[in-house]
Amino acid sequence: MTSAAPPPQGNLEGLRRHYKADLTSGFLVFLIALPLCLGISLACGYPAIAGVFTAIVGALVSTFLSNSELTIKGPAAGLIVIALGAITEFTQVYGAERAYQLALGVGVAAGVLQILFGLFRTGVLGEFFPTSAVHGMLAAIGVIIMAKQIHITLGVEAKGGPLELIREIPHSIAHANPEIAFIGVVSLLILFGMPLLKSERLRKIPAPLVVVLVSIPLGVLFDLSHEHTYTLFDHRYKVGEEFLVAVPKSLFSAITGPDFEALKTFVGWKWVLMFALIGSLESLLSAKAVDMLDPHQRKTNLDRDMVAVGVGNTIASCIGGLPMISEIVRSKANIDNGAQTRFANFFHGLFLLVFVALLPALIHRIPLAALSAMLVYTGFRLASPSEFRHAFEIGKEQLAIFVATLIAVLATDLLIGIGIGIAVKFLIHMSNGVPLRSLFRPTVEVEQEEGGRCRLLATDALVFSNWIPFKRRIEQAGVSEGKHVIVDLARTRLVDHTVMEKLHALRREFEQAGRTLEIDGLDMHHGLSEHDLAARRRGLAPIRRLTVVCERTLEEQLEGEFLRLGVSGYTSIPCRGASRTTVAGEGADQVECARIEFVVQPGLLEALLEYLRQEVMPKHSVMVCVETVEVTRVGHF
Repeated sequence: MTSAAPPPQGNLEGLRRHYKADLTSGFLVFLIALPLCLGISLACGYPAIAGVFTAIVGALVSTFLSNSELTIKGPAAGLIVIALGAITEFTQVYGAERAYQLALGVGVAAGVLQILFGLFRTGVLGEFFPTSAVHGMLAAIGVIIMAKQIHITLGVEAKGGPLELIREIPHSIAHANPEIAFIGVVSLLILFGMPLLKSERLRKIPAPLVVVLVSIPLGVLFDLSHEHTYTLFDHRYKVGEEFLVAVPKSLFSAITGPDFEALKTFVGWKWVLMFALIGSLESLLSAKAVDMLDPHQRKTNLDRDMVAVGVGNTIASCIGGLPMISEIVRSKANIDNGAQTRFANFFHGLFLLVFVALLPALIHRIPLAALSAMLVYTGFRLASPSEFRHAFEIGKEQLAIFVATLIAVLATDLLIGIGIGIAVKFLIHMSNGVPLRSLFRPTVEVEQEEGGRCRLLATDALVFSNWIPFKRRIEQAGVSEGKHVIVDLARTRLVDHTVMEKLHALRREFEQAGRTLEIDGLDMHHGLSEHDLAARRRGLAPIRRLTVVCERTLEEQLEGEFLRLGVSGYTSIPCRGASRTTVAGEGADQVECARIEFVVQPGLLEALLEYLRQEVMPKHSVMVCVETVEVTRVGHF
């Protein structure tokens, strides 16, 4: 019997074996990354080349510092709000000419802080934040990106906060620059339309690349490189180089050093914390998501990856770059393109370096409307209706947290917004009976069982805020106590959605390590929705009971048909009865009947009632009653 081949590793042997696959994937990711890096930079208020600097540094540095094999490091749309906020506030305080360099100084400090996060092994803190609050924050970022970029896509200038920008959208549509808007709308049609194509080959072509290839000729057609005016429907419009990407003629002339003056103020350190905390959180979540997509199931050392991101951010900010994270969209494309090791990330950065060094004039030909359209599409994906639907499917309380965080971020800022989302989560937990003492410290007993089995008995509640110490107990039991760990939740009052999600993810990690993690004791809990990862609360759960009283001759037919439709059981009781018409007649005899009860879920109830309406009630005299009852174990029905 031969053992399985070891997974590819990002070392010299891995480079020798897999350089063709990594080179190909690196080139394809480069085609996606170039326009996105330019667009994200401009949306942040940085020079366009800044995002390219970030991707180059992230690729060339993190390849050798991180053990993450498939993540692509670079600028991300999720940090646009923070970077633009820093530029805007520094402009107000210090003036526009210094704002960019002051933001770079903040980036250096944030990078050093991220290095410390990694060295002191604080990567696990990324697991503190509740899932719905994080998704609400990302959705808010998506709304802000769309609100800002839609005006640029239409060729109109607009200023203000997120809510003001949203209110200005109808005005911008009415006063759009037709030629610029045409480029923007065509770009949006490409971005939204290509995923809908039936041809798999066409869907594999990167949509951002198609946008660039289409928008450059349109820019030439409209002569955007020369300032001029044109008239359409008796309105005069102005176009020129201001609607094209501005890039320096030399890569080295674009290098800009940081200004650390802002670090002497509270405002400066506020943005340092924003960059470090939100950037670290997004990067950790992306790295974990990529690990789950890795065909070889390799696991990233999150602390080591955080050091790599911190070093990359420090270097990038020293030369004029944006903050970087492990970026999920490009990483997913990297996996889909067949990358095997971290050298795919390295090659993508190398291609970027060669391109901007040799062909900066071609970048200057890209219309800004095309890049802003890419960001509108990115923002839509962050705040798409499917995100709201997914939160609702997990539970109404999760949708409440999601929406509260989204609105709070739009009305305030990221840190206050996610803080409000967490506060809403705490209020919901306390309304569900979670004791204050268990919000941050889980109560756990450890029992050793036969066969090397270890049982962890949790009491009170398991929620997002006490997950980190509870996870440590599970991992300690798995490593030191035995290979088979049982998490017994029978005594808990509540297990929230975040813990349910992380328990299932941890079970997969145990399986990859050759151990087993069993989740037990949820029989007496009911889900707050039908979703597998919904929060579980101990107590009686509402369910529907259908009672049918019919003639005895119809009893077996109904029982058999209802079993066929999906009921898990029934109770049948012989009885006697009389209908209204029978009672009205003098001396009428009572009829031998059967009373059949079915306890069912709402979805199945509708199917049973439909069968009764269509097949039984037109031909037979039956009594049908539906009521809501409470049961201890809803999963038994």
